[in-house]
Amino acid sequence: MASRSPETEDATGLSDWLRLTLIPGIGGESQRKLLAAFGLPQHVFAAGHLAQRQIIASKADLLTEAHNAALDEKIAATLAWAEKPDCHIITLADKRYPPQLLEIPDPPTLLYVRGNPATLSCPGIAVVGSRNATPQGCKIAEDFARTLADAGFVIISGLALGIDAAAHNGALTSRTRQAENTIAVIGTGADRLYPARNQALAQRIVECGAIVSEFPLGTPAIAANFPRRNRVISGLARGVLVVEAATESGSLITARLAGEQGREVFAIPGSIHSPFSRGCHRLIRQGAKLVESAQDILEELTGAYPTPPAPEPEPPSPTSAPDAAASDEESRVLAQLGHDLCTLDELALRTALPADTLLALLLNLELEGQIATLPGNRYQRIYGYGKK
Repeated sequence: MASRSPETEDATGLSDWLRLTLIPGIGGESQRKLLAAFGLPQHVFAAGHLAQRQIIASKADLLTEAHNAALDEKIAATLAWAEKPDCHIITLADKRYPPQLLEIPDPPTLLYVRGNPATLSCPGIAVVGSRNATPQGCKIAEDFARTLADAGFVIISGLALGIDAAAHNGALTSRTRQAENTIAVIGTGADRLYPARNQALAQRIVECGAIVSEFPLGTPAIAANFPRRNRVISGLARGVLVVEAATESGSLITARLAGEQGREVFAIPGSIHSPFSRGCHRLIRQGAKLVESAQDILEELTGAYPTPPAPEPEPPSPTSAPDAAASDEESRVLAQLGHDLCTLDELALRTALPADTLLALLLNLELEGQIATLPGNRYQRIYGYGKK
């Protein structure tokens, strides 16, 4: 466990930080104003109501509001949580607070961290995109994340289904096997997991990186919190890669915030027929850098390029001799499938194959991981990405 700063070693000092952030109606902006004016939280409370009112428009006396049985109980429970293995609370005054977050206009006053807090200060790249991603999009996100992690970057995302989960998985399978591979920035309390389907993934992230939240323990999944956490995703990163995004995707919020924070924004183009490409195409029109491989990102971030660890050699994969006739027919189907989504009827017309033969070939190709079946009897070819 990383050493703690004087502020976090003192339970009284940390309780004052918690007390300041847990007072109802005192948001992050007011907290930062008070801290800028008076210093540490204990000085804020000692300043008195009149002095506090000169800094923020609050009719209530913070000292009165900050001391009640319910708040004391919540602080005690939070301090107990912080004593558990791999559980940490990092304040703005903590030497472990990630320096890149201090560059953004509205850094969180507190960070609740599960895992290794040092991960938050490592050079990182955010990989974000649609929750309802296509199989091809997930494959792209996983391949890019793995290659970027192989180069020494920590992969940052939001633990959501779709592109986020694929990015985390790609980082966790990096050949570097480094201790810090990925960061999940979540929109709930650090003691809660959303969505529940990613519980196993979350545990792997705790072991090989960090889960971080600015929200108090016990905070449920509230829709308004997820756009708010996006500024932390971009703030922790040197650049943000958007893989797939519809025009209303929350990933576009992350990309906008990244631009406002002075981070690089990258986008992967896609089919003009895919709704999940439209958000990326919009970003590219607005100035995001079009990328086709992870190397494009690494070349752009030369100044932020970490020293890549020596990768472990990949174990040889077993091979078997394919059936020549089946391989020819499968190649024919793949060639006609092309790069865009294709319906079964369209593919039947292109290949001129009997329906039962075509379905059998499509099933084999799906089992081999070369295509994916999508709703509406549509099919998509899956390519490997990440490296040129």
